[in-house]
Amino acid sequence: MQGQVADTPRLLVAVAHPDDETFGCGSLLLHAKAAGARTAVVCATRGEAGEIAPRSGVAPADLGSAREAELRTAASILGVSKVHLLGYIDSGMDGDADPATLVGAPFDDVVARVRDQIEKFRPTIVVTLDAGDGHRDHVTMRDATLAAVRDADWQVERAYLQCLPKSLMQRWLDYVGQHHPDSADPYTEAPGTPDELITTIIDTTVHLAGRGAAMAAHASQISPFEQLPPDMRRDFLVADRLRRMIPPWTGGERETDVFTRQAVGRA
Repeated sequence: MQGQVADTPRLLVAVAHPDDETFGCGSLLLHAKAAGARTAVVCATRGEAGEIAPRSGVAPADLGSAREAELRTAASILGVSKVHLLGYIDSGMDGDADPATLVGAPFDDVVARVRDQIEKFRPTIVVTLDAGDGHRDHVTMRDATLAAVRDADWQVERAYLQCLPKSLMQRWLDYVGQHHPDSADPYTEAPGTPDELITTIIDTTVHLAGRGAAMAAHASQISPFEQLPPDMRRDFLVADRLRRMIPPWTGGERETDVFTRQAVGRA
């Protein structure tokens, strides 16, 4: 294994679609910038299969290029130093997966492409989404990222899943079930990560405005927080909840940061 560069923390966020980096990890990226870390985003697809927000003015044939441009704009707002797209096609929610899509591609190929970016950027910390929403592209990118961290010649210090806590998702499900029942249809129970598996909670309240600006850059998409009442929207956005996967968490007090040694619990 190659040695670490200890004086400058580096965070790599690996996601499936443009907007995952902002809706999922926007506050964490801003927190990293404030901590003096260098950041990068690896995105598997251009989000061609996404739904287009009403009145966005984006034509279906232009969605991929529009979303890539939105990703780059949002990344600039979030202080990201490098954005790299892996070149897969968005797999969509269901149906047959073409070999050119993220889900249809050989899994080892996805792992190799993520691993290549890890070895080029040399992050100290890698974060990907927990795929708690069940989207198959999110699941593939989660599994491929963790496999790539384990396989890489560059030794990543820690790898995390960015989590949607089940308790908060239950509140969301109760609310949308009452006010927006179509949004609740896919779920028979609350999605997300069980609260007891969350190892790290970072207060990111100071980054609300910056994250809001980055979310607004994804104008072709509907924010998952848009339909929520202000108090619930705030609860989703004022803290980043992570689950440490590498090295495995074995207990102790939860971490309150990922960039300070004092905040790291037992390995």
